[in-house]
Amino acid sequence: MIPKVTVVDNHSQDGSLALIKQKYPQVKVITFPENLGFSCAVNAGIKAADTEYVLLLNNDTVVHKGMVAALEKALGENPKAFSAAAKMVSLHAPDKLDGAGDFYCALGWAYARGKDKDRNAYPNPCRVFSACAGAALYRRKIFDSIGYFDENHFAYLEDIDLGYRANIYGYHNIYVPEAEVFHAGSAVSGSRHNTFKVRLSSRNSVYLIYKNMPLLQILLNLPFLLAGYFVKVLFFSLKGMGVIYLQGLLKGTAMCFSKEGKAKKVRFSVKNLKNYFWIQGQLWLNILRRVFQF
Repeated sequence: MIPKVTVVDNHSQDGSLALIKQKYPQVKVITFPENLGFSCAVNAGIKAADTEYVLLLNNDTVVHKGMVAALEKALGENPKAFSAAAKMVSLHAPDKLDGAGDFYCALGWAYARGKDKDRNAYPNPCRVFSACAGAALYRRKIFDSIGYFDENHFAYLEDIDLGYRANIYGYHNIYVPEAEVFHAGSAVSGSRHNTFKVRLSSRNSVYLIYKNMPLLQILLNLPFLLAGYFVKVLFFSLKGMGVIYLQGLLKGTAMCFSKEGKAKKVRFSVKNLKNYFWIQGQLWLNILRRVFQF
């Protein structure tokens, strides 16, 4: 079967479009007149697809042979799975992991499982909190029931938000170690910590909590959340970006109270109660995973 490839171009200025049209005329191209953000771009690509599965792949990756087949096989064997996350290996340090699925914890922190650990760590498939959208396969029809990537995010944490929603509705996100991809990381924003990323990530971290946690769950986790944000304020202050981080938190709070933000909040339903219990267990367990690196 010949794969269907769609490239969504967020108003690039590096000659990408000309190269694609010249060398890959069979590729479908969607172009935006301005940069509308990661979420908007991937949504356009997903909605343009007519396949059972859709693979999201960043432009700073190099795919290992058999990656897509391994992800497709995993989803085929796991009917409750919404997404399958690839094993992401650091392109610049190929003996180290860039991530083996994503986790989210009650401190309000999202993190890549196993980042900077030995490449051969985490050899077994398992359920994770979320898939990193830089290299993951999704069951396309489920987007219609749980929603697409939230375009309010623009960029950063949008894949955690989507994975969180999938968990609420009882779907699984799985990690597939046989599916390998090399990832440069922060190729667009420029570095692991920069003003653009810090401002958006801090803003979106507040919005993610408001959007996905019922009030009771927010209150239950409030001591952990306050501690997590306090640590982050100190961390970014030491890097000279404390004010930028705080500005992002304020913007995130404002987003929660906006009409657009309120409209996106996931409404609590008793039928999803058991899923909330699973999520809460993960929020606490993932603190330990983060601290003790297991």
